Amino acid sequence: MLKVVKQLFLSGALAAMAFGNVFAEEILKPFVLAYKASGDMQATTDEVKGKVEGAGFEVVGSYSPYDGAVILAVTNDALKKTAASSEFGGYAAGQRVSITQVGDEIQVSYTNPVYFANAYRVEDTADAEAALGKLQAALGSSESFGTGDKELTAKKLRKYHYMFGMEYFDDPSELAEYDSYEEAVAAVEEGLKQGRGGAQKVYRIDIPGKNETVFGVALTKAEDCSGDEYIMSRVDKAPLRSTAHLPYEILVSDGDVYALYARFRIAISYPNLPMVQSDTGATFFNIMCAPNAIEEALIEACLLYTSPSPRDQRPNLE
Repeated sequence: MLKVVKQLFLSGALAAMAFGNVFAEEILKPFVLAYKASGDMQATTDEVKGKVEGAGFEVVGSYSPYDGAVILAVTNDALKKTAASSEFGGYAAGQRVSITQVGDEIQVSYTNPVYFANAYRVEDTADAEAALGKLQAALGSSESFGTGDKELTAKKLRKYHYMFGMEYFDDPSELAEYDSYEEAVAAVEEGLKQGRGGAQKVYRIDIPGKNETVFGVALTKAEDCSGDEYIMSRVDKAPLRSTAHLPYEILVSDGDVYALYARFRIAISYPNLPMVQSDTGATFFNIMCAPNAIEEALIEACLLYTSPSPRDQRPNLE
């Protein structure tokens, strides 16, 4: 009898361990398709905005990066708490809901806060999980997408880079440096107001309890390598659109101004995008000019200067 009890106990323990491992190795994806609709873009956008606001989210900004696409930037107390839990967690404060016209259908999708909380190495993801639950309840959850055959777990996301020699989360672009947080924020506000580098403000979220602010930034030079439309027209060609990749972020932390380097920031939204070959023609090779162009545009947006040539005052990033 004792032997039987021991065997049952061992079996139960092994089953519990197996269940725990399955949970720990959950596959995460960057985007969630809420639902597909038909009809008018504006009516769908208004409907979506009402749903997320009804679920307790604040719509802190919105923009249309190109025809047939609208993006709502949303946050709530849980997301702000998530962002405040770790260094440079501010990138996770704003999630995005996209409304995209694809042929005769309208796709309503949103970013997965849990995916990006892990990609941005947030210490406590419980509030990100709560935010995901609220988005699912408000908008629905038809399917997760965005990684293709790449199986990215929380562990893999926390050490993610696209390939050997490319940047990790903790290899950001260092855009500018000021004597104080207040001066840095004022400089970014002014640069975005003036549209320097083609950058314009979509939203601003101040992280509670920290000298940290994240700005959502539209890059508006359509034919330039830095432009939202230029990049998305070359990489976002899958049947389910990843429009909620946008907008780009600028992060002010104390007196320093950063952005995630483009080879990380784009790749974390498109980890399955091949370098040189794709059935849809979407490859990273098509936007080889983008990382440096984005960095230069954001540097120009963040610097206070009086000279006609802001390039003369840019920091040495070598």
